[in-house]
Amino acid sequence: MTPPIPPPKILLIESDPVAANEIRAALAAAGSGSFEVEWVRLLSEGLDSLRKKGIAAVLLALSLPDSHGIDAFDKVLVVAPDVPILILGGNANEALAKQAVGRGAQDYLLPGHLDSYSLPRALRNAIERKAVEDALYVEKDRAVVTLNSIGDAVLCTDISGHITYLNLVAEAMTGWRRREATGKPLAEVFRIIDGTTRKTARDPMEMAVEQNRTVGLTVNCVLIRRDGFESAIEDSAAPIHDRAGRVIGAVIVFHDVSAARAMSIQMTHSAQHDVVTNLPNRLLLSDRISQAIALANRQNRPVALIFLDLDRFKYINDSLGHSTGDQLLRSVSKRLLASVRRSDTVSRLGGDEFVVLLSEIAYPEDAAISAKKYSFRSRRPTPSADKICISMAASV
Repeated sequence: MTPPIPPPKILLIESDPVAANEIRAALAAAGSGSFEVEWVRLLSEGLDSLRKKGIAAVLLALSLPDSHGIDAFDKVLVVAPDVPILILGGNANEALAKQAVGRGAQDYLLPGHLDSYSLPRALRNAIERKAVEDALYVEKDRAVVTLNSIGDAVLCTDISGHITYLNLVAEAMTGWRRREATGKPLAEVFRIIDGTTRKTARDPMEMAVEQNRTVGLTVNCVLIRRDGFESAIEDSAAPIHDRAGRVIGAVIVFHDVSAARAMSIQMTHSAQHDVVTNLPNRLLLSDRISQAIALANRQNRPVALIFLDLDRFKYINDSLGHSTGDQLLRSVSKRLLASVRRSDTVSRLGGDEFVVLLSEIAYPEDAAISAKKYSFRSRRPTPSADKICISMAASV
């Protein structure tokens, strides 16, 4: 049986206990076993840990009791030139953090990007990018094996923006084989758009090379595969440096988040809609009422609510079963929706209770006129359903 792969070990060099605890909590929230964190307060202690090897990445604060500023970064880089270093930069010393990136740090993180999502993502990307960079310095066959073992898609370009490498995942997601894509402009192979505006997204390789640091795309980025299939992606791009520190290209690491986004949309919808009728529930209705009242106040026009319930609905449930009751609720909801304007809201509060929000009426009397349309008896005689009718009350 293959032994489990240990989590990457992160060295945190930070003298402030409060900041250190927040960072450790953010990494712990990323999931059980995602990272192993070693925290030290002094640079000297951090250098001792780095000399023992086994560190996957370093989170370094530039203000320490025994070292300060860019000197702290230089000392870490000398001891561990092959370990990715991410600078913990406060808003006050962002310029210093950028200077460290220019001297070889992978990236810098401002306080607003140290949450349980952004921080683990930045570390994983840094570790994977370092693996990519290292693989590019070894012979070709070993690099192919290494990069193809990475779960994310990896795409590399030269300084001119032409494709130099795709791993197997990148081939599948872009629809381009590596031998076909090599030498082509990035925009031809890696076609990305904003999922909302449908406009072409800015070239991430260009941004990474210009800024000489890691950059991310918008959260709503969509990749268009060669055959036109679209998938939502998250990614980051980082410059690739040669041994002398010169930028020679860029590496883009990305993965498909279509399922995650669809799940998020579904969860949001479920939280705001009734499971039986798919009508807005009490939570969404409350929000729409607040918006309608605010709009009515601005326009000096009335707004109305119509409350409805089904007489003897409990008898239907008891005699014919909840399945028939649910079918009746869905039938009523369809008839109510067919009787209102697109600007109105039909919602189910629960049980046999419905509410219709009339957000755009000219006179209070209009609510009574609308209410008359909703009073009906079932047109299909059934053992009990023929006696169902709707009772209502209008409130203006």
